[in-house]
Amino acid sequence: MELKNFQFNTVLAIKEAMNNSKKEIVLKSPTGSGKTLMLTYFMDDYCKSFPKTVFVWFTPGKGNLEEQSKRKMDQYFPNSSTKLIGDVMTSGYEENDCCFINWEMLTNKTNNAMKDGERKNFKEHVETAIENGLHFVIIVDESHQNDSIKAKEVVDLFHADKIIRASATPKNFSNATAKLIDVNEEDVIAEGLIKKLLVVNEDFPQKTTVKDEIEFLLDKALEKQQAIAAAFAEIKTFINPLIVVQLPNKNEVLLDRVERYFESKEISYEDGSLAVWLSNKKENLDGIENLNAKPIAVIIKQAIATGWDCPRAHILVKLRDNMSETFEIQTIGRIRRMPETMHYENNLLDNCYLYTFDEKFTEGVQQSLGKSALNAVKLFVKKEFKTFSLKGEYKADLEYTPRDGQASLDAIATYFKKKYNTGKSSKENQKLLQAYGYVFDSDIVKHTVTGEVAHLQQKDFENLNDASFKTPLNTHIHGRDFHHELADIGLKIGLSYDQMNLIVRRLFSKESSFSKRILDLEIRLLYAFVINNANRLKLDIATSMSENLGQQQLPNPDKIRLYDFHIPQETLFTYNGNAKSQQIISKNVYEGYLSSAEPRSDPEKKFEKFLEKSKFVKWYYKNGDKGQEYFSIVYEDNFGKLKSFFPDYIVCDKNDEIWILETKGGESKSGNTEDIDKYSPKKFVALKAYLQKHNLKGGFVREKKDENELCICTEQYSDDLSDNNWLLLEDVLA
Repeated sequence: MELKNFQFNTVLAIKEAMNNSKKEIVLKSPTGSGKTLMLTYFMDDYCKSFPKTVFVWFTPGKGNLEEQSKRKMDQYFPNSSTKLIGDVMTSGYEENDCCFINWEMLTNKTNNAMKDGERKNFKEHVETAIENGLHFVIIVDESHQNDSIKAKEVVDLFHADKIIRASATPKNFSNATAKLIDVNEEDVIAEGLIKKLLVVNEDFPQKTTVKDEIEFLLDKALEKQQAIAAAFAEIKTFINPLIVVQLPNKNEVLLDRVERYFESKEISYEDGSLAVWLSNKKENLDGIENLNAKPIAVIIKQAIATGWDCPRAHILVKLRDNMSETFEIQTIGRIRRMPETMHYENNLLDNCYLYTFDEKFTEGVQQSLGKSALNAVKLFVKKEFKTFSLKGEYKADLEYTPRDGQASLDAIATYFKKKYNTGKSSKENQKLLQAYGYVFDSDIVKHTVTGEVAHLQQKDFENLNDASFKTPLNTHIHGRDFHHELADIGLKIGLSYDQMNLIVRRLFSKESSFSKRILDLEIRLLYAFVINNANRLKLDIATSMSENLGQQQLPNPDKIRLYDFHIPQETLFTYNGNAKSQQIISKNVYEGYLSSAEPRSDPEKKFEKFLEKSKFVKWYYKNGDKGQEYFSIVYEDNFGKLKSFFPDYIVCDKNDEIWILETKGGESKSGNTEDIDKYSPKKFVALKAYLQKHNLKGGFVREKKDENELCICTEQYSDDLSDNNWLLLEDVLA
């Protein structure tokens, strides 16, 4: 089972947290991030190293989530030993069991599992397992729902070594006693697992009179469903987008009105195009999660929102009665998953949509999701810009460009020489690496902490003593670990296992004849070196991809294709409808472009204000960040991988000269860079070459915060804004 980069890093973080002194691990992971995959991957991997372990995974009581989670682990890891509570009550706990249990089975008054009887009860099975030397690790799924006293009593039965609490919205935990692992939502979006934006009430007029709220909202939803379905058909992808209609929890009257609306559109239970999932009524739910399932809409209540997976769900209609309901992020989570775990580079398909008149709910959405939940309206390009064009670049092999193994090897060797001053004898190189924290030992070294803690406070845990323990290297056992670490390093940077294995051996093995070899380790010591330094190697090798190594090569022109870029004739403009300023920006190429445009970074917001005020600027276009309809330039990383770069802005000055400008994070008042893009130097070189080739102007724009000034670099890129290559923007674009 292959993990995305952020998923792999999360699994690593959980493994590291298992060695942490804090008993609890809190996994904060957005809905749709693959939480079940990450946790089951970790469970399977952990059981291989710690065979006396038993995992017990608790799920909330609604929706048979324990069966769903077990089914997923069986799918991902067919050789794993998974059980439900019935299996536990029959055969007890055994080594490496992964047990999925519904809280209701243990905390509900009517359950029998906790009662005394002729057969062993649940508690006795736990006690027997502990007597047999088994160690429990507890996973509490959707932990925000299970923090009752009864739930705590159940968890306490296990005397667990660790408790992992997983939720998109964790509550009531202390940093003093719990290690937080926070999965960044932007990483999940970047990997294509969840939709880019939640569009709220698209094209709703600012002021309007609506005769029938339900009809108005469902009309909007059905129109959007048909547009999405047509877009999927156009790319020959057979997905039937689903409308989720959520009724208020305590209102039965609205159900009849919704059903009658759909029947008027020839969408009904009888023909299978309408589904319902309520406590007292269920229709057409079998296979509804399938991408081409027949139901166009499903009617639900909030009660089933948690944990239900239906990746084709694209549109949510949240109906209200006289009372607004509190927003829960799990509700929105139902429509955020991408159906095929990838983006289609089509905003219509890559966004999800909410239609509601429930102001409290909408407010909760925007507070919770921030820039991921925005108002939207369709804008059209002004007549005078319809014929504007530039030559854009894209990679000749759009589908996949593998990294060059030889280029990767050279880049890693060059990076080690730059960072650690290697390049001397292997003996001296070893001393240099050791001084920077690399471990050289013939045994496998693990680290932990020891000591006593009087109070469960962060400062007390920080005073514990570091300790290490060694395991003699066994080439059979640890050989698997060696190959596993190589595969993990390769996964992180896009190199195959074979490429990574060859690179490590050429750099560090005694058998290597590579001219830039760093170490001369025998095979046993090479195994120990890679295992003991896996995290450090991952970081160094990943950094060597983007680091400025003094070799700012441009891509081979034969690998680049040109295309005619035109400003898109229409765009779905997203903005913050709650912002105080809703000024129309006259210099933007789109009619009706607002000052509240989102998502925009702080540098972009400041830059757009500059453009609007500047007498030297005639007009500007804000470019998209991904997709064939936007303007792009191609650059190359140190490993020979071609990448697309989408400059932020195209600007026209009063002399009708075109500028292509990229905004980046600035420099703090203390002089530290806030540019988080490790590829900035390479993008700058590619942009400069493009500008020279096409006789255009441009550069990078950043803010020098101690002077509150925007600066521009057009010649030689430097991270330091005090460098003479950075000039005041108002002096250059003037």
